[in-house]
Amino acid sequence: GKAKWLLLSQLFQPFNLQPGAGTAAAAAAGGVGEPSCRSQRLMVQGGLIHPAGPGCYPYLPPGLRAMEKLERLMDEEMRAVGGQKLSMPSLCSAELWRASGRWERMGPELFRLEDRHGKEYCLGPTHEEAVTQLVAAHTHLSYKQLPLRLYQVTRKFRDEPKPRFGLLRSREFYMKDMYSFDTSPEAAQHSYHLVCGAYCSLFQRLGLPFVKVSAATGSIGGTMSHEFQVPAEIGEDRLLLCPHGHFAANVETLQEEPASCPTCGTKLTQSRGIEVGHTFYLGTKYSSVSKAVFYSPENKPQLAEMGCYGLGVSRILAAAVEVLSVEDSIRWPSLITPYQLCFIPPKKGSKEEEEEGAVLLEQLYDSLSQALPHLAGDSVLDDRTQLTIGKRLKDAQKLGYPYVVIAGKKVCEDPPVFEVWQQKTGEVLFLTKEGVIELLSKVQI
Repeated sequence: GKAKWLLLSQLFQPFNLQPGAGTAAAAAAGGVGEPSCRSQRLMVQGGLIHPAGPGCYPYLPPGLRAMEKLERLMDEEMRAVGGQKLSMPSLCSAELWRASGRWERMGPELFRLEDRHGKEYCLGPTHEEAVTQLVAAHTHLSYKQLPLRLYQVTRKFRDEPKPRFGLLRSREFYMKDMYSFDTSPEAAQHSYHLVCGAYCSLFQRLGLPFVKVSAATGSIGGTMSHEFQVPAEIGEDRLLLCPHGHFAANVETLQEEPASCPTCGTKLTQSRGIEVGHTFYLGTKYSSVSKAVFYSPENKPQLAEMGCYGLGVSRILAAAVEVLSVEDSIRWPSLITPYQLCFIPPKKGSKEEEEEGAVLLEQLYDSLSQALPHLAGDSVLDDRTQLTIGKRLKDAQKLGYPYVVIAGKKVCEDPPVFEVWQQKTGEVLFLTKEGVIELLSKVQI
């Protein structure tokens, strides 16, 4: 059947793109005087998220769409390193957490609750205990079945004392967490470096600046840990970096702050960063508690060597908006922009409308649907024809559509010519229907 327009007037994206809009709503939900940042402001104003309470945000359809695209990219990278996707319950047994010693150690950050029978649980901020118990329940695991690299993308919970900066530090958030089970320390370190490489690949595909730094193992534990940081002024972590890439560390991991690189002697630079990923080599810390064993070639039980690897899905989304956007306009990594295309028909009552500019734009869309069906489904029609083209174009630029196709003055020519704005380059092109389709055929989604 004929492709159907997604009309902006029907899209649940209640935006108010005027400067300062959304601040009152954010303050009311997040507490008076809550610190704000660019990503929080732009995402609230643009109708991508809405403040519902301290550190809690509904993701509106366009915001969720961007996050689902990000999750698909993560799936691709995790599958490429042998990842298998599963889903664990958010309710985690207190008994498991007590056995690992983390029920007490995590302190007030854990959301704790009891069921009607008095049994205690927490809302999982991470799932080392649960996934290790799951693997341990597979009592005849053979060395031939390893390595196992199990991951999920799910909601996590942390009772932040001061939620702030929108999705960058919230109480409920989305995380991709992977857990690896290997036959030896050497094999486990191979898994560790493989997954770290996949993380680097993900950030490179997103076009997001990042650094991998040595980090503390903290409450999760293990003997080796790295963070993936996006440099940003509002970042809560302080980093020391060698300009030549020989040294990178989170300051909190250092007993003393060196002034120069231990490898090349160059003066270290300081930066602030947003943590968007964290990896840990765990050894047998959790497998020894749950008795997660496999059977060796000699048919003897051995403890599995483990690693765990987290990516903050919602945090990456916000960090990308934070560092790529300009002051009043969202700029997306092209692979996760909610919609690639915005079509703007003529203003109601204009000469272009009278000469069937809207019909010509629809014909362009129909041709696009046939030639590039994947892209037709990634398009929005701004049907607010009571507004000028200029006003709708300004809104489209603020919302960050990579391409805006306008039925402007030249649409009345023979053949019709459409105005195409490219956000990334700032170019404006005047193209026929065939030219528009050729240009858009290069777009990746």
